[in-house]
Amino acid sequence: MEGETPSHVPDDSATAGSSNATDGDSVNSSKPKHIPVRLDRADELLGPAIVAASARGETPVMIDATLGLGGHSEHFLRTYPELHLVGLDRDTDALKRAGARLAEFVDRTTLVHTTYDGIDAALEQAGLPEIGSVHAILFDLGVSSMQLDEADRGFAYSIDAPLDMRMDPTVGITAADVLNTYSHGDIARVLSTYGEERFAGRIASAVLRQRDSEPFTTSARLVELLYAAIPAATRRTGGHPAKRTFQALRVEVNGELDSMEKAVPAGLDALAVGGRVVFMSYQSLEDRVVKKELTPRVKSRSPEGLPIELPGMGPEFRLLTRGAERASEQEIEENPRSAPVRLRAAERIARRSA
Repeated sequence: MEGETPSHVPDDSATAGSSNATDGDSVNSSKPKHIPVRLDRADELLGPAIVAASARGETPVMIDATLGLGGHSEHFLRTYPELHLVGLDRDTDALKRAGARLAEFVDRTTLVHTTYDGIDAALEQAGLPEIGSVHAILFDLGVSSMQLDEADRGFAYSIDAPLDMRMDPTVGITAADVLNTYSHGDIARVLSTYGEERFAGRIASAVLRQRDSEPFTTSARLVELLYAAIPAATRRTGGHPAKRTFQALRVEVNGELDSMEKAVPAGLDALAVGGRVVFMSYQSLEDRVVKKELTPRVKSRSPEGLPIELPGMGPEFRLLTRGAERASEQEIEENPRSAPVRLRAAERIARRSA
């Protein structure tokens, strides 16, 4: 996951976003790596809530729900000297590296080994209530640049590597397990649902034929199968033929959407009135989860036609962006990894009655 994190986008974007290179280009890219994506915009949106908390005499608390290599977190800790940061990541190696990067702020950080749906437990570890104790939250979703850049993790389809794809390499099934043990129907479902792959059934059939003779172990063999299974006309116009399948396998292996469906409401509930949240999604599946959770919270529950808002029935949040905001051409030129980012932000304006 997590932290400076792009996803394998299901559109034709050449970049994978965040502080990372693309899936196919991450290892060999000549571009600077680990540049936090949309950092200035994240600061512009979250900073006012941090400053307001300080002005009230409170210790401002920020959650970086996807810590990664700590680029965003370092900026916020350096910019706001009273800020306490709670950083989450499921990857122990990422936590180690981020911890070293943030060592000078050790008295103002709580780093927690957990998926981003572990917000409640992370707040408990930091000695904070689960409800209303946080002033800023950043979700920079997807797979981190570190994970893409490490050849043995199997996230990048441009190099031959073990088909692992676990963000936490200590637990869970691998991508090879999915390919070698799932039924035809389940493989097709994963590719169609999580990768929006048009040729999911055809690819699943090819996987079953080939695994009968030899189990899948490395990415190169899977990429070769995908080139053969996807029609040439689609390959010429649809981007790299492996991008959707690799995205789908990664989402399945890491249970990303299930985690998101728990993490987004937990994050919103944790925000104090006046607190703000920024979501950076890199593919449509993530953005849909965010939109689905935000939409009812920005609407009134009072019956239509009433001249006044009923107490406790008004909107909980107001949107700070118009729809899913995209990076400007200048931003993309300066950091191509920001190209696929869909950014949404909101501010808590009230807390509804139960």
